[in-house]
Amino acid sequence: MSHGNARLAPAGRLIMVQRIESGRAVAHVASEMGVSRTTAWRWWRRFQEHGAAGLIDRSSIARSHPARTGPCVETRVRIMRELTRRGPVFIASKLGMQASTVGRVLRRHRVPLLRDLDPVTGTVIRATRRSANRYEHDYPGSLIHVDVKKLGRIPDGGGWRAHGRGSRPAHKRGLGYDYVHTVIDDHSRVVYAEIHDDEKGATAAGVLERAIAFYATLGVRVERVISDNAFAYRHSAAFHAVIDAHGITQKFIRPHCPWTNGKVERLNRTLAAEWAYARAWTSNTARADALPTWLDHYNLDRAHLGIAGQTLIDRINNGRGQYT
Repeated sequence: MSHGNARLAPAGRLIMVQRIESGRAVAHVASEMGVSRTTAWRWWRRFQEHGAAGLIDRSSIARSHPARTGPCVETRVRIMRELTRRGPVFIASKLGMQASTVGRVLRRHRVPLLRDLDPVTGTVIRATRRSANRYEHDYPGSLIHVDVKKLGRIPDGGGWRAHGRGSRPAHKRGLGYDYVHTVIDDHSRVVYAEIHDDEKGATAAGVLERAIAFYATLGVRVERVISDNAFAYRHSAAFHAVIDAHGITQKFIRPHCPWTNGKVERLNRTLAAEWAYARAWTSNTARADALPTWLDHYNLDRAHLGIAGQTLIDRINNGRGQYT
């Protein structure tokens, strides 16, 4: 991962190599991006060799670890931790090891901290800020994520982003909110979204029905849907009727664990940055009218570094062959 003061993150590197690829001189592009020519040439060569995947930071971990603790010793450490539920100092004293070594072994195997465990049963009782493992379903349609992004409406003539915090034309309080219902495929990240006036169950059900039809046009059959525990998803008869009509398995995230639904949560952030707040809109209608164009760009043209720089439509085309 890039350090905090790095000039270029992976997205910035992609912009830089795209400018070079258009035929511009490397030195000129490097000057524009505020990096040295050496840096620009390094990322350009990586892009030529590996494509967009080459723009992601490489791990600094050594290829081999001749001094690493042996697997048999690591197994003894893990068994001792499971049986005693004691810390590295205690385990090290019993096994004749350094406590720091025991700590590294436990971290390497992602053993939960003692403070996160029930002292009697040893089960995890405290929620973590992220899932233990990053997951991805094997093929398109195996799982879709659904959520709602709430956006304040824009008055005619533009809001404070266009005119500042002072007086502005057609200023009204209480304009209300737009509710952007978002759907994303777990494997390919292909997105479907609609703007509505509410987040009621009937509205969410209609969005799901049309999203299923949208994915069907791409040759994808939706098998599972995951959401948070909002009333519309958990208790709406209309939403459950759509689920049952298509034979879909419904899943919910654990309470207070939004990272389980992280792909759609991250989509909402991208949607806000690249569409909703990307410019100072002059009206709410202008912003709403721009959503379909942005969705086409996101699904068809935008390189996604989370899937090795592929476009989403390419990923869905490659993934359809994995249906069983």
